[in-house]
Amino acid sequence: MLSYMNRGSQFYRNVFRLSLPMIIQNLLGASLGMLDTFMVGTLGEAPMAAVTLANIPVNVVMLMTFGLQSGSSVLISQYYGKGDEDSINQVLGIGLLLGGGLELLFGCIMYFFPAQFMSLFGNDPQVIALAADYAKIVAFSFFCDTLASVYVAMNRAIERPILGTWLFTASGAANAFLNWVFIFGNLGAPRMGIKGAALATTIARVLELVIALVHAMNNKHIKLRLGRIFRPSGEMIRRFIKIGTPVLLNETLWGMGTSVYSTILGHMKGSAAILAAYAISGNIERLCTVAVFAISGAAGIIIGREIGAGRKDQVYDIGRCLNMCSIILGFIIGIPCIGLTLWVFRPYLYPLFSMAAETELICTQMCVITFAIMPLRAFNTTNVVGVLRAGGDVKMASVIDLTPIWFGAIPAAFFTGIILQLNILWVALSYQLENFIKFFMGMKRLHSGKWIRDVTEE
Repeated sequence: MLSYMNRGSQFYRNVFRLSLPMIIQNLLGASLGMLDTFMVGTLGEAPMAAVTLANIPVNVVMLMTFGLQSGSSVLISQYYGKGDEDSINQVLGIGLLLGGGLELLFGCIMYFFPAQFMSLFGNDPQVIALAADYAKIVAFSFFCDTLASVYVAMNRAIERPILGTWLFTASGAANAFLNWVFIFGNLGAPRMGIKGAALATTIARVLELVIALVHAMNNKHIKLRLGRIFRPSGEMIRRFIKIGTPVLLNETLWGMGTSVYSTILGHMKGSAAILAAYAISGNIERLCTVAVFAISGAAGIIIGREIGAGRKDQVYDIGRCLNMCSIILGFIIGIPCIGLTLWVFRPYLYPLFSMAAETELICTQMCVITFAIMPLRAFNTTNVVGVLRAGGDVKMASVIDLTPIWFGAIPAAFFTGIILQLNILWVALSYQLENFIKFFMGMKRLHSGKWIRDVTEE
């Protein structure tokens, strides 16, 4: 029944080799993110809620950038399997130009209209004012982050994931250190509070871009040609639009969906406590799910490479194998983390953030619910992002990703949180409807086998 799991030790060593740098990168990033949240949290619940509020639109745009990376990676991994460096350069260039333009537009909105923009996502005047101060400073920092991230995604797609580990570790460590300097006024710097957190983030993003540029000038694994990067062919642009547009729309609309959920929380009674709990639980979740996203990333590389190399006959079973690995990993992560939430995080971690008892309870509820459905979440992430999308089935992957959140989770959360004004527990439970719907839709598509496509061919 599980014969597709018998793939030999070399296969699993390769999965581990590709996953490990991403695990380290995500683990360090999540740990430093938790440290950032802790330092801002020491300023009080209002500043922490403000950073959470400011990051609502930021997360949407970052997911749009991730969509560009994913669309690029689908093409690059398959071109890599064919050994076509010229096409890889063109795809990289399109991703850089689109991502950079998108971030410049977003930066202008954040810089010139910070208070008006932040007021769309919350109803607490104090939180909105603090969020606007933060947003104006970080406005253009994500331009640097996007250019660096698109370049890192290209390297990951050609089986060089270690760059992302070093780059984001360096920027994350710099961000944490500069937070300590500017938030609290250490080493002779002025005490800037939440503005200091924004300044630290901006400097760290610039560092990311500098490291990426230095690496690009010395890249020995693929020859970068500026002429092809900045002058892609019309055929490649059309191909990128065909493959990248569904992925970009997917991540944009999914990000908007998560922002709608955050906005629902921001308009509930006691929104400051809820947003603060949401920020902390989100960091805990990212810390505990690093391996899930690493498996998904490895799956995308392997599936794309096998299709590009013309080995389509193996792809179906490889996809099933990687999805089963993610489900098993979901149980391995989810069950212990429920125990950690109840017996470690709540009595020992939460008090470090100086939260009220109500905020601690909300955070605990959110974490327990998240970890209880972790096997489904792990399967959905690997199946949609790693298997179906890398297999070339970008349109159906988008349908599977978007339908559950927009037609299931968001209406349920709005009904329970805004219409019925129920306790946050019921709102958090209703939002997880997304994972159940997505699981059954994704499982059906996986077993159909219709998702295996070579997108580099006409």
